[in-house]
Amino acid sequence: MKKSGAEILVDALNREGVEVLFGYPGGQVIPLFDALYSVDKPRVVLVRHEQAAAHAADGYARATGKVGVCLATSGPGATNLVTGIATAYMDSIPMVALTGQVPTPVLGSDAFQEADVVGITRSITKHNFLVKTVDEFPGIIKQAFHIARTGRPGPVLIDIPSDVSRSFMENYEYPSEVSLRSYRPNVVGHIRQIKKASELIEQAKKPVIYAGGGVILSGAHNELREFAEKTNIPVTLTLMGLGAFPGDHPLFIGMPGMHGSKCANYVLQETDL
Repeated sequence: MKKSGAEILVDALNREGVEVLFGYPGGQVIPLFDALYSVDKPRVVLVRHEQAAAHAADGYARATGKVGVCLATSGPGATNLVTGIATAYMDSIPMVALTGQVPTPVLGSDAFQEADVVGITRSITKHNFLVKTVDEFPGIIKQAFHIARTGRPGPVLIDIPSDVSRSFMENYEYPSEVSLRSYRPNVVGHIRQIKKASELIEQAKKPVIYAGGGVILSGAHNELREFAEKTNIPVTLTLMGLGAFPGDHPLFIGMPGMHGSKCANYVLQETDL
């Protein structure tokens, strides 16, 4: 099936279950917005500043557990996403940021509104891509969503030159699966490490459970409560972990840190495990 790069993106977003996209138009992403305008899904939420698009995608992902998606144009549009991308990276939030880029023939020539977005965001993304040809575009989109939502979640950026958006792929087919040799998140517990941890817990005189946002991201709040009650170990939560354990539970001692409870701070100083 023959499709343009922009049409490929819209089809891929639908196949990845994206219902809402937060974005702001600009010169290099006009083809993408034209394609989005002609479909019902994903629904585009027009923000008033690109930074709002990144923060909205981040908030949407936190609230729904789905991958948040934002779209901005090249140069200043893309750099305005940086704070929101960094927030998602620091808090392990699944997000795919789409940015427009100048056409591939003028990359690196200091063209109008060109910025090295891949270089700028390398330290605040799980991974990022610069699309060179329309033929590699479907595979890149599939990889981006896979990386964003699996293992420890986080943001992934796809930089899309405008000529790629306008180019046509003759035999378009969206990949059904992805296999990355260098990215194989391990989701099975290591039995020897678990056994060692249980031995340390058994020997400890003053243990404390310090749980974080990973409990919420993985939906493990019931397991956390069961573990705490079974071992009768007090629980303290990071800021990102608030809500993972009942606030009125007798084993909950609050959040540590400058804005936390005195009790939690003392417990973390005095604990032996």
